[in-house]
Amino acid sequence: MMATALPESERVLIFDFGAQYVQLIARRVREQNVFCQIVRHDLPAARVAELKPRGLILSGGPASVYERGAPKCDPALFDLGVPVLGICYGMQLACQALGGEVKPGSSREFGRALCRIHDANNLFTGVPPETVVWMSHGDQVKSAGQDFVSLAATDTCPVAAVKHRTRPVYGLQFHPEVSHTPHGSLMLRNFLYDACGCQGLWQMQSFIEQTVINLRQRIGNHRVICGLSGGVDSSVTATILLRAVGAQVACIFVDNGLLRQGEAEAVRRTFRDHFHADLHVVDARERFLQALAGVSDPQEKRR
Repeated sequence: MMATALPESERVLIFDFGAQYVQLIARRVREQNVFCQIVRHDLPAARVAELKPRGLILSGGPASVYERGAPKCDPALFDLGVPVLGICYGMQLACQALGGEVKPGSSREFGRALCRIHDANNLFTGVPPETVVWMSHGDQVKSAGQDFVSLAATDTCPVAAVKHRTRPVYGLQFHPEVSHTPHGSLMLRNFLYDACGCQGLWQMQSFIEQTVINLRQRIGNHRVICGLSGGVDSSVTATILLRAVGAQVACIFVDNGLLRQGEAEAVRRTFRDHFHADLHVVDARERFLQALAGVSDPQEKRR
């Protein structure tokens, strides 16, 4: 659900290319008091323009940009004039789209690396000239092309960071969002505040309050059925729904017998005793355990 009433000037879109860290990128952006949304990688540029984002972040991903069928973004994104930050796969994608060359590295790089910064402006304002970063890639930008400037390098990655000469497009081959990159949060802040012009006006509490308002408007006097699994996502959803429309919510918790010891009772206690929710518990332990008997493949179990 789009939080349309939130300040559009603070919105940053994160394009998901299958990165294991995409949720962490969002968390780091929100820690800077900037509102962000994770969107699909192929969101059309026309739709992006309608959302009026202040910046775009292209996430990492497991694919290779030169492979057939690799996920790509709408190339028109780079013509919107909106600042773009490509991370790992996202940097390779941006460079390839704007004249650079991406090829397999001599070996896959995974772990800490010492990054030497050539240009202390832009993303690296306030960052030491030599800083530890976290690498996780098999491909590299072999040539950034004449339109990009290399900002940093490591011993094994000569193009570790780039900036386009005429467009607000930046790239980092490493992952600034992980804790193993000590100055990563500062790099992201530089992008958000300096490149994108964000002011840090957004806070999580304001998001919750606006979400409650949106839910009340959308639900009206209708009843809502909310499924509870005992996990974080459904529990947070139920909590916000209860705050928004209270007694109009009926929570259904299916006890499948696969939760940790005492977890099912904790769900009952939390939602029935603490939130006073209309909680319906379905004891399906026997049904689930019988269906899973003899099944060892994790993918089969999930079905």
